[in-house]
Order: sequence, then structure tokens, then C-alpha cells
Amino acid sequence: MSEKPYAFTVATIDASSVPRTRPPEDGTEREILTGLLDFLRATVVNKVAGLSDEQAFATPLPPSTLTPAGVVKHLTGVERFWFSIDFAKADVPWPWTDEDPHGNFPLAPDDTLPKVVAGYLHECERSRQSIEGAALDDRARGPDMAFNLRYALAHMIEETARHCGHLDLLRERIDGLTGE
Repeated sequence: MSEKPYAFTVATIDASSVPRTRPPEDGTEREILTGLLDFLRATVVNKVAGLSDEQAFATPLPPSTLTPAGVVKHLTGVERFWFSIDFAKADVPWPWTDEDPHGNFPLAPDDTLPKVVAGYLHECERSRQSIEGAALDDRARGPDMAFNLRYALAHMIEETARHCGHLDLLRERIDGLTGE
């Protein structure tokens, strides 16, 4: 992919919406898979765009403790885990704590929505770089990993789409906003 889907710097992120590009309907398998994932990644950002920190950190669907910001932060860790750590075997910090080894949805006291969104966009870019040049049949290089890139992309499409659904419900409950 020669064109970067997001043009940003961490200093300029304000949790605004980002452009979404529909994936090709008649492309190569890789173009379709990465296009679908990038479309969903942009959807995640757009689902939280315009929320205040108070809204983004609220739990609008009790008894659930899900928050919009928590969902985005979780997806940040999942991006790092699947692409950088497991697939590329990159030397990057583990995304979760010993207290939360499975990457639930915790937020740090110093988190803000712009910081969480910037982290997500940064991790999505790292994911793109981690798989750049890899073939869909290339195997994961992390310890005890047996999946190929095709599976990782399909899994991340499913994971991101599922969490877009959560963000739909949370956003509708917070301020009534619905949409794509």
C-alpha cells in the first residue's frame, strides 16, 4: 500500500473523524483484506470522534463496564499483539499488564480520548509496517505461533468489526448518534 490511510501526528490528534475509503470490490486478496481492515480502523476512530473525555470514559450501558475509550484502547493492544508481536516478532512492549494479561478494557488515569485515539492510529500504522512486504501465506514468527498473515488479517477484520458494533451501541446510548 503506497498511500497511507491516515495523515496525522500524535501532537495534532484531537479525536476528530478520519476519512474512510471503501475497500476494492475487485482487487487482489491482499488489497481486499487490508482495505476492509483499514475501512474498519477508520470506522473505530469515527465512532468516537467528537466525544468529550467525560463521554468517552462513561459506562452508558450498565451493568457493562465498556467505555468507548476502553474499546479503542483494547483494539490498540490487539493490533500490537497480532501484527507486531505474534506475526512480526517485533521487539515492542507487551500491550497489557500482569493484572490484565488478556487485554480487557482498562484505562489509565492519565488517558484522554485524543491520547487513546493517537495511540490507536500509531499502532495501526505500526501494524501496516509489520506486515509490509509479507505474503499472505507467510507464517507468524512469534513463539509457538502457527497462523499465516491471511488468518491474522481475517481475524483482525472480525475483531475490529465486532468492536465497531460495540461502539455503535455505546455511541447511540451516549448521544443518540448512529450511522456508519
